[in-house]
Formats: sequence, structure tokens, C-alpha cells
Amino acid sequence: MTAPRRAAVLGSPIAHSLSPVLHRAAYAELGLRDWTYDRFEVDEQALPGFFETLGREWAGLSLTMPLKRAVIPLLDGISRTAASVDAVNTVVFAEDGRRTGDNTDIPGMVAALREHGIEKVDTAAVLGAGATASSALAALARICTGEVSVYVRSAARAAEMRQWAERLGVAVRIADWDDADQALHAPLVIATTPAGVTDTLARAVPERPAALFDVLYDPWPTALATRWSAYGGAVIGGLDLLVHQAVLQVEQMTGRAPAPLAVMREAGERALAAR
Repeated sequence: MTAPRRAAVLGSPIAHSLSPVLHRAAYAELGLRDWTYDRFEVDEQALPGFFETLGREWAGLSLTMPLKRAVIPLLDGISRTAASVDAVNTVVFAEDGRRTGDNTDIPGMVAALREHGIEKVDTAAVLGAGATASSALAALARICTGEVSVYVRSAARAAEMRQWAERLGVAVRIADWDDADQALHAPLVIATTPAGVTDTLARAVPERPAALFDVLYDPWPTALATRWSAYGGAVIGGLDLLVHQAVLQVEQMTGRAPAPLAVMREAGERALAAR
């Protein structure tokens, strides 16, 4: 009989997180009956103390805001992917106690795009300039051959995005948020803003839109995604991203691959429908 293993998602706020639903569905499908996955409300100040309580039964952690950068000093190392954006959303505990951080948001975003037939684009647009926007730039560094236009609200955020673009090797054009309706004509638009921010852009969706990747999953669909879909454009949602990055987390934490993507997605859809 194998020893029980634990994993969890940490963040603040955390009550809304679908990660327990996805990971538990994967464990059930993989036959990992001794594995548990929980959620814990943990902020930046409480994070070091939480790490001190972790025993050898822990296999890994998922991290959401505001912990993706705060966790880095607590780790023994991080992957190149995580280092590229200074953000860790996955921690894996080795048998020898080493704690290694990774970022599955970036390859998860690329995988979600690929699932919808988007493997290369000439240009793209990003709405927003927060932490998710830097991951979007890192994903675009892998699939976009030309310039990325980033629509921001402040000069400070504009400077941050220029720094990320230079670091990631992405040709970027910074534009003012007041002109964000122009972004909707790009062959790929990635919306990384909080709920409600892009609602006013719905009226500006062109008659023949290309592809929209809206990273929100609750509430869903957003006003922008609804109008985009009504006009015949391809829409990729936040649940797609959440599932693809969770698949990678399950594989890293359990050592079992492939993780059951379809089962995890169905579990997420059921949970969202019940809200």
C-alpha cells in the first residue's frame, strides 16, 4: 500500500479556485486513491510559515495570486520557463526534499491555442499589462513571428511590458487603452484583464473577427467573448487555460502521464455550471 500524498492550491482569495475540482478528477481517473488536493487561503506574509509546516507527504503546490513571485526565495530552484517571467505557479517536492518551481501557465496557454488550431501567428494583441500579460508575452514568444501590440492604462505598466518584451525577445508596440478597440482586428487577441474591464469593447468587435483568448473563466462567457462568438470568431476561454496548465501540474506532481485532460475539463465545466 502506498503512502498518502498531498497537494494543494494556495492564494488569496482562494475560495473561487477550480483547481481542487480538476486535480481530484485527475486523481480519480488515474486511480490515485491515496492522493488528496485541498485549497488554503495564504497570503504573502503567511507563505513562509506555511512552508515550514509541510512534511514529506507533500508532493506539490499550485500557486495563484499574490504568491507567484513571493514563493521564489523559498525554493531550491526554478525552471527556465518560470525564470523567464519571474513567476512560479507550480512547486514540486522531490523525495530528497528539494523544492523546484515551474510555470505551467505559459506552456498551458500555448497548448490551449494549439488545441484550437493556432500554432503560429504573424501578429497579436494583448489587452492588459499585469502578471498574466507577461505570461501571454512569453507564450507569444513561442508562436508569434511578428509584432505584439499591448494595450495598457498607465505609463508605469507600459514600461514594465517593454522590459518583459525585451527580456523575452518579443517585438512589442505599446498602445494606450483608449485605443483598445483597434486590438480586436489582430489575428490573435489575448485578453488578460479582470472581469468587466473588456465589456465596453464588445460593441467594437469587427464583423469577421479572428481568434480571441480570454483568460477569464468565471464569469463566463464574458461580454466580449459572447459578441466575438456571435460574429463567428474563434474563442478560447480561461477554462481551457486552467485545464491545460493543470494537466502539466498533475503530470509533474504525480509522475503519471498523460493526465486525463478531457476528464478534468468535464469536471471543471460541471463545477462552473453549478455555480
